This record gives sequence, structure tokens and C-alpha cells, in this order.
Amino acid sequence: MKNNPKIILFVIMLVSFLGTIGIALPYPVLAPYFIEHTANELTHFMGFHPKMLLGFSLAIYPLGMLIGSIYIGALSDHYGRRRVLLISLMGSVLGYMLTALAIYHESFLFFIFARFVTGICEGNIAIARAIAVELHPQIDRTQGLSLIYTATYSGWMLGPVLGGFLMVFGVAEVFAMAGIGMAVALVLVWFLIAKDREVKKQETDFWHTIRNNNSMSLLKHKEILPIFWFYFLYSMGLNAFYDFYPVWFVDYFHADGKTIALATTCLTVVMIIISVLLVTRLQRVYGEIKVILIGALVLATLLFIQPFLGIYQAYVIFAMIGGIIALTNGMVPSFLSSYFGHLGQGKVMGLQTSTFCITNVIIAIIGGVLSILDSVYVLLLGSLLVFSSVTVLWRNRKSQYKMMQEQSINLTKSNQ
Repeated sequence: MKNNPKIILFVIMLVSFLGTIGIALPYPVLAPYFIEHTANELTHFMGFHPKMLLGFSLAIYPLGMLIGSIYIGALSDHYGRRRVLLISLMGSVLGYMLTALAIYHESFLFFIFARFVTGICEGNIAIARAIAVELHPQIDRTQGLSLIYTATYSGWMLGPVLGGFLMVFGVAEVFAMAGIGMAVALVLVWFLIAKDREVKKQETDFWHTIRNNNSMSLLKHKEILPIFWFYFLYSMGLNAFYDFYPVWFVDYFHADGKTIALATTCLTVVMIIISVLLVTRLQRVYGEIKVILIGALVLATLLFIQPFLGIYQAYVIFAMIGGIIALTNGMVPSFLSSYFGHLGQGKVMGLQTSTFCITNVIIAIIGGVLSILDSVYVLLLGSLLVFSSVTVLWRNRKSQYKMMQEQSINLTKSNQ
């Protein structure tokens, strides 16, 4: 990579921004398409309830992303960041184009396959985060991650807005546009990120690397388990909100793609502001654990309140939720990178991403069934899960502080 860390960070921010736009473009489209769109063979496959098919559609993408994130970040540790990133971006472009084709042909099975392939390739988000933390100390680790998240939030803000307005041209066209966004990201990496340094050849082959060099292998380290279980429950609750607030909007307010996009904009604008202005400052003053605990507790409360409000009050709550999500999202990877980065930054960032994805799969399936009764139940379940995550981390906070102290002592000794 080029020597200027600011250039590297800027390029990775652009890639994260464009990549997230690609992911987020279809987000406000799927709920209206399955629930209120004219019935077709895709949305009523084999006579299943459209909400069940929607839940499965929401689950298959993060299932693919789970598989990708387990291996892609770790493989980039082994084979080089740029090389693995380029291959995964090519796969993303193909996946989005196949998804558009599946919608044209109204094939649910083809649609599911295409979303699965796309999800596998989108596990490359772990590479972007690994590159950002490796710019430390030239660029502060937490600051670098905050800027990457800022770019990601900007993509989440613009993507749904574009998706909501592009839906008038057709659902398939929205996915085709997402593929174009990923193609632009591919070109940026190809021309603006220098080639990886030659990796010293090792005797182990590709499949041996796959088996022994993946993110899940980190769980054999007991010190990482408390933050892992916190993030597992927290992500489960957060994904209940992410995946099913569009369903709640459609069920209770008969919202279209534009209305859902506006709500998402309220959420992400505040995420961007908080990520830029507060995350690094609060981390330096209070440390990650305190901010994570307080933030998650507030989030659980907001998620509980939200379903009982009207559509206009929901916009205010969405803005508050966005601020809290930005704080926690900035602290968790900073904590993981600081205290477990020596195990491989690609692995560590991959573990965070894969945890988020597996919880997305689980809650999408559970929520798809539960939302048939009432989408409010899914949102309340999300609140309960986030509160449970606070309980887990609070009970293990002393062991985490002890681990942090030991790491600091070891680092001081190694620098002497």
C-alpha cells in the first residue's frame, strides 16, 4: 500500500461508503415488495406466507456474509488485503446482477442463491476495518475506525434514500444499481490501493489455511468470550430492529419505500454526527467498557419505547437510537483491536462481522415467524436481547478490566 496513511484511509472510506450504498439500496425495497407488491411466484413461492419468505430472504444474505466474514478477514492476513478485497468485490458485483436477474424471472430459489453469494462476498468489510486499525499509530485506532464507520453510516443514509426513490423504476433495477456501486468500489481499489507486498510462501495450502486460520478460532481464547457474548446478544437485538422496523412501518402506517428511507435517514444522520464528533473523545475519557454498558442500556430502553409511538414521534426516537448505535459500534471494534489485535487484525474484525451476521440470520428467521402475529413483538424482543447483553457484560466487567490491565503491563514490558 502507499505510504501516506491519510490516502489509504480516504480510499478505504470511499470503498466502505460505496459498498454500503450497494448493501443499503435494496433495504427499503424488500418489505413493500413482499408484503404489498402485486403477488407473483417469487413473493408467494409454494404458497408460503410472504412474511415468512421475507424473513428467509433477510436471513440468507447475512448467512452468506457470516461465512464470508469468518474466512475473508483471516485470509487477508495470509494472502494480502488488496488481493482478497478485489476478489470479493468482483463477487459482489456478480451477486447483485444475479439478484436482479432472479427478480426479472420471479424465481425465489434463484433470488435466494444470488443473495447468498452476495453475502459471502460482502464479508470483506472486515478487511476495511483491519486496514484502518493497522494505520495506528500514524492515525489513532479509534479515530480511524470512527471514520470508517462514518463512511459506512453515510452509505446507510444515502443507500435507502436512493433505493426508496429508485423503486419506481422497478425492484430489479434497484439491485442492478447496487451492483454498479460495487463496481465503482472495485475500480477504486484496483487503481488507488497499491499491490500487497510479496507474502512469504508457506508450506500450508489454501484448504489448510481455511481450516486453521479463521475468525472463529479466536473463541478458544477465554479472555475474548465476555465481549463476544455481549456482542452476540447486542447484535441479535439490534438486528431485530434493523430488519423489522420496515415491516412495522408497513404494518402500522402502510409506509412505502420513500417513508422507510426517510426514517433510515433520521437514524443515520445522527450516527454520522456522533461518530465524527464524540466516539473518539468518549473513548479517551471513559474507556470502551463504560461507554458500551451505558449506551447499550439506553438503546434497550429506546427500543422498548419505539413501538408504542406514532410515526412522527418514531422519527425522533430513530435519531436518538442512531446516536447510541454509533457510540457502541465505535467502541466494540476499538476494544477488540486494542486487546486482541495481536491475534490477527483480520481475524478480529472478521469475528465482529461474523457475530453480527449469525445473529442477523437467527433473528431474521425468528422475526419472520413472529411478525406474522405482530411486528411489534419482534421489536420488543430486540429490546429484551439488548438488555440481556448489558447484564452479561456487567457481570463480567471485572474480568475484562483485569485483562485490560494485564495487557497494558505486557505492552509496557515489551516496549522497554
